[in-house]
Amino acid sequence: MALMQPDPFAVVSPAAGSADLAPEEVVRRLRWRARRGLLENDLLLERFFQRWGSRMTLADHDGLGRLLDLTDNDLLDLLVGRIQPEGDLDSPEVRSILEKIRANQP
Repeated sequence: MALMQPDPFAVVSPAAGSADLAPEEVVRRLRWRARRGLLENDLLLERFFQRWGSRMTLADHDGLGRLLDLTDNDLLDLLVGRIQPEGDLDSPEVRSILEKIRANQP
């Protein structure tokens, strides 16, 4: 999978597994960054933000930020479950985001 440039505004979690909510302005920036070139990605990510945006933790932010570093096609494959995260992407934060996004599918 080809990775895009890392997020210069990434929020570093104070501790792994922390349930601290991400600040609203950080979630807004991430939501703006989630706008993609593929309509399918936009629809899946918008549903995620509608359901989870106000409850995103710092771990959620980190996981979604790592997913957004991917190209559109690689991201879509992960979001719909065609492939599973591997290597550096295979983390609890990324898997948690993928579970939440997949649970929002109609």
